[in-house]
Amino acid sequence: MKLDENSRPIEILLIEDNPGDQRLTREALKEGRLRNNLSIVEDGEEAIAFLKKRGDYENVTRPDLILLDLNLPKMDGQEVLKIIKADEKLKRIPVVVLTTSSADEDIFKAYNLNANCFITKPVDFEQFIDVVKKTGEFWFTIVKLPRD
Repeated sequence: MKLDENSRPIEILLIEDNPGDQRLTREALKEGRLRNNLSIVEDGEEAIAFLKKRGDYENVTRPDLILLDLNLPKMDGQEVLKIIKADEKLKRIPVVVLTTSSADEDIFKAYNLNANCFITKPVDFEQFIDVVKKTGEFWFTIVKLPRD
């Protein structure tokens, strides 16, 4: 899953309030040997500020992929997803819902809001690492994404 050494790192935005899941995601991406810059925001309002480059985030790089938890403080993940997919400048960024929920209602709602995929977080440490690594492999070695 290595990228050409001359290519730029992949920009990933993790929208996750759980420090443990933040750490696991960081470790999984490191293990996957995918050159990336991981930015982390911890609530829905901060996510929108990051994506719209407001306040402290005016100079951030646009993410190539968003990993989105549904259970967020201030603004839930479904509202964040709705805002992203309604915005002409953001809607083509793939959004992977990565959440503890496996409820059919959450799955249907996420896809109705144009999530690119829905993954229920495994409870097991090794499975969690494997899911994040495979997600990176899929989105950056198999799928062809538009460059903005």
